[in-house]
Amino acid sequence: MITIMKPINTALILILFALSFFVLAGQAQEHPAPVLVLNLEGPLTPAMSEYLQRGVTTAEQGDYQALILQLNTPGGSITHMQRMVSIIRSSQVPIIVFISPRGAIAGSAGTIITLAGHRAAMAPETAVGAASPVGFQGEDLGETARSKTEEIIKAQIRTLAETRGKRAVAFAEQTVETAQAATAREAFQVGLIDYLAADIPDLLGQLDGDGIQVSGKTILLSTNNARADHLKLSLIEQLLQLLTDPNILFILITIGVQAILIELSHPGAWVPGFVGAVSLALAGYGLGILSVNWFGLIFLVIAFVLFVLDLKAPTHGALTAAGVGALIIGALVLFNSPGTPEFQRVSIALVLISSLLTGGVFGVVTTFALRAQRSPILTGREALSGKKGFARSRISPLEKGQVQIAGERWSAILAPGEEEIFPGDQVVITGTSGNYVVVQKIE
Repeated sequence: MITIMKPINTALILILFALSFFVLAGQAQEHPAPVLVLNLEGPLTPAMSEYLQRGVTTAEQGDYQALILQLNTPGGSITHMQRMVSIIRSSQVPIIVFISPRGAIAGSAGTIITLAGHRAAMAPETAVGAASPVGFQGEDLGETARSKTEEIIKAQIRTLAETRGKRAVAFAEQTVETAQAATAREAFQVGLIDYLAADIPDLLGQLDGDGIQVSGKTILLSTNNARADHLKLSLIEQLLQLLTDPNILFILITIGVQAILIELSHPGAWVPGFVGAVSLALAGYGLGILSVNWFGLIFLVIAFVLFVLDLKAPTHGALTAAGVGALIIGALVLFNSPGTPEFQRVSIALVLISSLLTGGVFGVVTTFALRAQRSPILTGREALSGKKGFARSRISPLEKGQVQIAGERWSAILAPGEEEIFPGDQVVITGTSGNYVVVQKIE
């Protein structure tokens, strides 16, 4: 009896072990490792690079099986592009660049970032391409400089797209040489991208089972039903990204100028000075990132000087009006010079409205300054001229006396032509002489 039970117990143990294994395996299939999603939207900036680096670090340290870059960018400087490409290629987790949502683009430098991903995908109604290089101010490069820059970018493109086939490499080079662009389906047909997906769940379903080479090793994705965690921009990253909006920068410039001028007209009120300094510092950071025409700053400085001059030597608003004109010209030259990318242009309506409001503010300040200059002095002996009182003692051409004016006693002398004033006589002050008021008898 005992001999028969031992094999049965062993078989039961093996069956239970097998069932446990399949249950655990099934649970593992139902709950694969999550995927981290980053949303890269807007022109390429240092803030976006930091956000990407933080996302890669989070994915590597957080046991994520892949990272998806949801990309929508008109492009940016080559410097920022190169740094982001370097971050992507040095990642230890697969990075899938997904041009999304509908209507999104990966223009200019965004094309190279798309190719840098270990896999690339596009949503319907999106576009990629037009990667021809331009100068820092957005202008066309000279023939020599353009040729050098194009060859460098094309060499990088060949390196990134070589695994996608000859058609993909040829098309990618055309995006640089002739600014060619492609729809999602066209890019898929030439092999520039790997997937067409409506959204992230659709993309995850298609990625399931894909083996991706990362740093010399193959990583097999298991993304079916995988959780997608979205990594949001930090508060600092949001602020720095906001400072690449030319409209925000112009508002900061106008606020900064107004606050500084208010501080100059009311010394000691430190709040306007602090607000002005911070606003101009933030605007300076953003101007250092965007492709702006620095010649426009000359007109902005001229506007600043004209406003100050109208405060110090009011000209009935003439200098303020000239300052408004200089402010408008400076803003348009700074942000809207020919060749500047469309996404870096400031709203003309905003420039006009803000400049007119600035002129209005300083027109009001100038008006108050004129009134203050014309109003009578309200303190000291000079403020007593024309006031009436009465004599407290005898006053003669050879004898000084005292008068009482508005509850105060003053040492007084006679006005020229007066003979004598007796205590109790009503007097009027006609002026001052040294430490004395000059009085005249009221008949």
